Amino acid sequence: MVWAITHHDTLQQLLADPRVGKNAQLWDTFREGRLPKGWPLLNFITVPGMTTADGEDHRRLRGLVSQAFTPRRVAALQPRIELLTERLLDRVALLDGEFDLRKHFAYPLPMQVIGELLGLPPQQQDELHALSDTLVSSSATPDAAIAAQADLYALLGGLAEAKRAEPGDDLTTALIAAREVDDRLSERELVGTLLLMLVAGHETTLNLITNAVRALLAHPEQLRQVLDGTYEWSAVVEETLRYDSPVGQFPLRYATEDIEVGGVLIRRGEAMLASYAAAGRDDAHYPDADRFDLSRQPGRHLSLGHGPHFCLGSGLARLEAETALRGLFGRFPSLALADGPAPAPIPSFVGNSVRTLPVRAR
Repeated sequence: MVWAITHHDTLQQLLADPRVGKNAQLWDTFREGRLPKGWPLLNFITVPGMTTADGEDHRRLRGLVSQAFTPRRVAALQPRIELLTERLLDRVALLDGEFDLRKHFAYPLPMQVIGELLGLPPQQQDELHALSDTLVSSSATPDAAIAAQADLYALLGGLAEAKRAEPGDDLTTALIAAREVDDRLSERELVGTLLLMLVAGHETTLNLITNAVRALLAHPEQLRQVLDGTYEWSAVVEETLRYDSPVGQFPLRYATEDIEVGGVLIRRGEAMLASYAAAGRDDAHYPDADRFDLSRQPGRHLSLGHGPHFCLGSGLARLEAETALRGLFGRFPSLALADGPAPAPIPSFVGNSVRTLPVRAR
């Protein structure tokens, strides 16, 4: 059994509770071997890295990566992100008026940014994206999920080998140096950290940009208010994070002792699921929570986490999304949803967005 934590205040309490851990060995069901082979979320709860580490291990791993995401380093990326945005918009302008915004704009921007940060060869980026999509898919077969994980580890292990042979000015080289200088990072942790950076570094921002454009096009009066300067693009990003969180839920956390969460007793060894999308629509915390409203007073949403596991890349995700939206609507202020049926949701237990977002550039 897994408990789903869906209310904002309860989830905020859980995310910062020292009696809750992330190591799957804390979960009785996992430790006792009761999970079926090919269980879809197994990759998430066992990948070696900061999302499955606690205490000193978590601080060590987070510290190795955090220097790449300081406010100063993120701000220094802005000119590059603006240039990539303009190049993508130039390509979009050639697509004869109608295109899939998710495929042609929302995906390649964060993928190119995280690819450059990690030193990924451009020709591998689409393959890695397809594999990471399979990894987070709820429709992939167990065999496909296992194969995708193996292929991802092989490709990222190959990246590490290439960077050992030819170091570069990138995060992968920096992580290898940390491992080889003082052995602070095992080989499994190195590849697991690269996997986390790859998936979180583009899937989340891809969903965020897609969801923001979808919300604005469904609320044209609020889009006009952004374009006339009534609201900032940052307000669009924050309200989208609350209203349509790019991460639906993230598995898992485990009780290290009997604890009470939201009036419910959760016993030691039981698992909990952080439901970020549900928390953002909690009427007990947000008045009229199902309404997209840029005039909403800024509040502390939980879509980028809370507590010791707060998203390291939050500043970069916000910068990419704001830059993308400003550039997109600056180039196409009359952008509109294309005619046709409502887009279907992506088949993912973790991600929250739509498979496609057909738009018309007028």
